[in-house]
Amino acid sequence: MLYFILKITITAIVVVTVGEIAKKSSFLAGLIVSIPLTTFLALIWLYWETNDRHKVINLSNSTLLMVIPSLSFFVFLPILLKFNFSFIVSMASSVFLTAICYWMFIKLLEKFSFFGF
Repeated sequence: MLYFILKITITAIVVVTVGEIAKKSSFLAGLIVSIPLTTFLALIWLYWETNDRHKVINLSNSTLLMVIPSLSFFVFLPILLKFNFSFIVSMASSVFLTAICYWMFIKLLEKFSFFGF
């Protein structure tokens, strides 16, 4: 249980720190966020807990693959905000549209039997 709390604490500290940095410099925060911190932490936690390189390889490959549809979020959000939709509507719509992109991408992967889908 203590280990679980430690993982949550470290992860939360990273997220909050980036949020605070973004108040002062969106460029620096963007740089930090563009580093795959969540993936980095997840890979560390996975290896630490399982000592299984193959699980780390599989997670790393799956993450790389899923970056493709995730980029659509960063296309949708600024476009919707530029069309003067509210932040909440833009964010919710971007999440929804990105989810559709994920679904379509996964269906494409299934069609070609890519990476075990």
